[in-house]
Amino acid sequence: MERSEAKVPIIGIGSDGLSGVSLRSREMLQRADLVFASDAVLPLVADIPGEKQRIGEDLNETVEVIRANLGHKNMVVVAGGDPLFYGVARYLCDRIGQEFFEVVPHVSSMQLAFARIKESWEEAYLTDVGRRSLDEVLDRIRSAETVGLFTSEEHDPATIARELLARGIDYFRAYVCENLGGPDERLTQGDLADIAEMDFAPLNVMILRRKPNLPDVPRSGRKLRRFGNPDDTFAQSRPKSGLITQAEVRALAFAQMDLQPGNVVWDVGAGSGSVALEAAQLVAPGIVYAIEQEAPDYHLIVANMETFGIKNVKPVLGIAPAVFHDLPAPDAIFIGGNGGEVARLLHASYQALRCGGRMVVNVGTIEMLSAVYSILKSLTDGVEVQLVNVSRGVEQMNSIRFEAVNPTFLLTVSKSATHRD
Repeated sequence: MERSEAKVPIIGIGSDGLSGVSLRSREMLQRADLVFASDAVLPLVADIPGEKQRIGEDLNETVEVIRANLGHKNMVVVAGGDPLFYGVARYLCDRIGQEFFEVVPHVSSMQLAFARIKESWEEAYLTDVGRRSLDEVLDRIRSAETVGLFTSEEHDPATIARELLARGIDYFRAYVCENLGGPDERLTQGDLADIAEMDFAPLNVMILRRKPNLPDVPRSGRKLRRFGNPDDTFAQSRPKSGLITQAEVRALAFAQMDLQPGNVVWDVGAGSGSVALEAAQLVAPGIVYAIEQEAPDYHLIVANMETFGIKNVKPVLGIAPAVFHDLPAPDAIFIGGNGGEVARLLHASYQALRCGGRMVVNVGTIEMLSAVYSILKSLTDGVEVQLVNVSRGVEQMNSIRFEAVNPTFLLTVSKSATHRD
């Protein structure tokens, strides 16, 4: 018997079979004594002379066979697409050791699917529904812009479409790419309601693209935390969703505002109402006035109140500071999304604040920080400034990476109990 290969090749293959792999990969396959492949891939290497070894659900069996034959037989593992992209390569390298393998990737069917619909996948949420809880996957889809899914026999494209619709998540255009690279390749696109009624080949990739300017459906079946809820807990306007006051910033702002039960709070520039709704839980039975000049966002505040059963928020549709004269004096004020006549807004807000109260201003640019800081310094001494830099762990392809949230600034002032206007 010939001496075995120094390393076990893990070769990616497409639906076009051996014709789509390199000459070197074909030579390694021809020399192989043992060829490992899944049920879906085995027909693509049927003409290879070596003994075929099925890769089943119990990957430990494959690990043991490879270990037993290292140094004795020429072995090749064949996997669909890129073996390191939701493939078998990572598992084998982790269990046996990277030094025993050579990975020869093919174009991933996910990459090929995005190429077929001519969309970028660099910021897409990508996952395999066969390896994740369906509820977890659907919740991630709910707030995503672009999604790429390896479907499964249990959760095929039609089932996924029906589950999304049942949760009210109807704002995606769907693309199903079947048998990519093969002679019977097919691309189907349509609304989720269309996809829900169709049948598809087992080998497929499903891509979802959010329709423009449609808000998320809020998470269902979850109670609102007292504060620091994930940003996507709240229904938000599109495409402005990235402008919501971040969960970590909300938590810091509430600490700076020193909220107490029974307080009256103003949330100026309330947007979707995330600050107002969380503050309402901290000051109950006090009242939070959510002041918003954009009608679509005003209605989102109302919708979020209904979703979470918050009763002590009073949405106010109007332009600040013009609407201030109709409101009771606040114990605390949060100002976010500020712009335009910021000096007049800050002067009017500070004047309305009760003695002993605290005001927190959230800004997102250096220019606005400088302007707001100067104005607040003209109103009172002791302006506190915080730079908030947050990175959040994100699971992607079975690993954790950290995704930075845009830096933001919090400026806090107190109004002395002996203050005189």
